[in-house]
Amino acid sequence: MSAPVVSGCRGESSTAQTEQTSTPQAAAPAVVTATEPLGFQWKTLDPFLFCVHHDDPYPAGNDRLGPAASLAGRQLGQDFDSQNGWRMYHGQVVPGFPSHPHRGFETVTIVRRGLVDHADSLGASARYGGGDVQWLTAGKGIVHAEMFPLLDRTGPNPLELFQIWLNLPSANKFATPHFSMFWRHTIPKHVERDAAGHATELTVIAGQWGGLTPNAPPPHSWASRPASNVAIWTLKMEAGARFTLPAAPTGTNRKLYFFRGSGLRVGGAVVPARHAAELRADLPALLENGAEEGELLVLQGRPIGETVVQSGPFVMSSKAEVQQAYSDFRQTRFGGWPWPSDDPVHGEEPGRFARHADGRTERAS
Repeated sequence: MSAPVVSGCRGESSTAQTEQTSTPQAAAPAVVTATEPLGFQWKTLDPFLFCVHHDDPYPAGNDRLGPAASLAGRQLGQDFDSQNGWRMYHGQVVPGFPSHPHRGFETVTIVRRGLVDHADSLGASARYGGGDVQWLTAGKGIVHAEMFPLLDRTGPNPLELFQIWLNLPSANKFATPHFSMFWRHTIPKHVERDAAGHATELTVIAGQWGGLTPNAPPPHSWASRPASNVAIWTLKMEAGARFTLPAAPTGTNRKLYFFRGSGLRVGGAVVPARHAAELRADLPALLENGAEEGELLVLQGRPIGETVVQSGPFVMSSKAEVQQAYSDFRQTRFGGWPWPSDDPVHGEEPGRFARHADGRTERAS
């Protein structure tokens, strides 16, 4: 701050006037560092590999739990064309992904609507959906199927899910395959109202939030290390709601995916509808939703910082390891396939369950 300046004319009575000047303040650092439109496969930051948002308004089902609708004109086995309204993906009868291998990473599957039938080369199976999450460590190798049974024969069978690929550090890429079920009633939620009374609902799949304790990730996951700062959160914001994401430790990557809504500001910056925003995690981020209800996915974590070599379903640390993965799969099929078809579904009963390779059975309450 400079000293006051006194001005006057000699020989005349004068009135002292003061003018205060100040040194220009540095602009506050930007919370949003980059944005990009959302496609089918969403780009992610280390330690994540990518995320896919499936949102398919399937019609009524038939007696084989597939769509009671014509499949003429579809490229069955490779049906990813959203222009048809919904997709069969790799399924021929039931939509979904028949048996396929993985090694070297994890899948986190968050099923918001509809059902997923899991079957794998270890003999394990599961049916989950309607808010449930499956966290699968592929580790040294597993073959699994993910099918989307259409149980309702009288009305629509909408399916919506996120599948997030999370890398494993090289030390854990050959861990024993394992999956954990996070049934919807066990997943913490938090509702916060801003000063105007507008609500934001936060769902905590992973990562601490205040006093909420999420389900434990699988034991060999990068997320199982407290210093990894891994968080997977979904947010539903009422029109006009304001909500602040707290700062994370320096060195953490954070990305926000605004997948439903009309407008959003993050730290004062406009994030258009159906866009992702890379954020500075070491700064709090004020979210200001627009005139419609908005929904977001937040992925954050400290990067693993290792070389990533991906080829199809295998994510390793070198080309030699990828080549070995293909060789091992050809020789062992990662345990074989104990199911009568490549696309098994688990009957017409809607009950959600998990049968693990060790014989343990869970039933969702």
